Amino acid sequence: MRYSFIIPVYNRPDEVNELLESLTRQTNRDFEVIVVEDGSSIPCKEVVDQYATSMDIHYYNKPNSGPGQTRNYGAERSRGEYLIILDSDCILPAGYLSAVEAELQREKADAFGGPDRAHESFTDVQKAINYAMTSFFTTGGIRGGKKKMDKFYPRSFNMGVRSEVYKALGGFSKMRFGEDIDFSIRIFKGGYACRLFPEAWVWHKRRTDLKKFFKQVHNSGIARINLYKKYPESLKLVHLLPAVFTLGVAFLLLCSLICAWSLTLLLLFALIICIDSTLQNKSLKIGLLSIVASFIQLTGYGTGFLWAWWKRCVLGKSEFAAFEKNFYK
Repeated sequence: MRYSFIIPVYNRPDEVNELLESLTRQTNRDFEVIVVEDGSSIPCKEVVDQYATSMDIHYYNKPNSGPGQTRNYGAERSRGEYLIILDSDCILPAGYLSAVEAELQREKADAFGGPDRAHESFTDVQKAINYAMTSFFTTGGIRGGKKKMDKFYPRSFNMGVRSEVYKALGGFSKMRFGEDIDFSIRIFKGGYACRLFPEAWVWHKRRTDLKKFFKQVHNSGIARINLYKKYPESLKLVHLLPAVFTLGVAFLLLCSLICAWSLTLLLLFALIICIDSTLQNKSLKIGLLSIVASFIQLTGYGTGFLWAWWKRCVLGKSEFAAFEKNFYK
């Protein structure tokens, strides 16, 4: 067996159905699928059973322990030479696995990852969120963009790793948030070859509304400080920018009470986002929504980062996260 797809899921049978349906269209068929239910109250077993005759698929149900430990559970039961970790809210193009195989044939890699895109069927809000999470203007291109401010770290929505390497590193840690970056850091620290596969991209739905999106990025900001405490060298300039942006927004809003021209920089940033997103998505509405999504992405991450910095680096508190009960929501 060449590949094992590992898919943790929690109360998302409809998403799993879309993902599995896309796997039936893969041009490369040398794979198995392992779906692990993480203590869901709305299981997807009936959905998985529908694909029992169209692919080599296995379903497991276990008590809730979070996505990292659920991936480890699936990995322990896999047979593939390479494990490919996917989020349940992803859809794969037909040539995904062929693109992975082509890259591995061109140059060997112990671990790899690919970028994500927005499918044409996604809502306008989802497309705006996708822009906020992938644009160079908001994330510095570190999630797989051609232009980037830091090296590429595979993330768990689209991550591949050699089974032997996965076992040697002990899989994902017990971190509730940021566990994929923690794993990627250990891959690099272990001296393993890790690359971006630009053509092995997925359609990634992400969060369905802006409130859930804020919770997601806020936790990501907290996770970055938790990672810094474990690996001080992992904190880079690009990770500080959302916090700087957040403080800058607060400062400019206060200054606007005295001088309205203080808002000029914020309006300029909003204009750049709107124009860039409008051109990319060919929609002014998505361009306008991208302004909101981008401010949420930067300030959500920034406030989480600053809060965690205060609690962990100043007050000396232990590792924590916000919205833990809403991890999958």
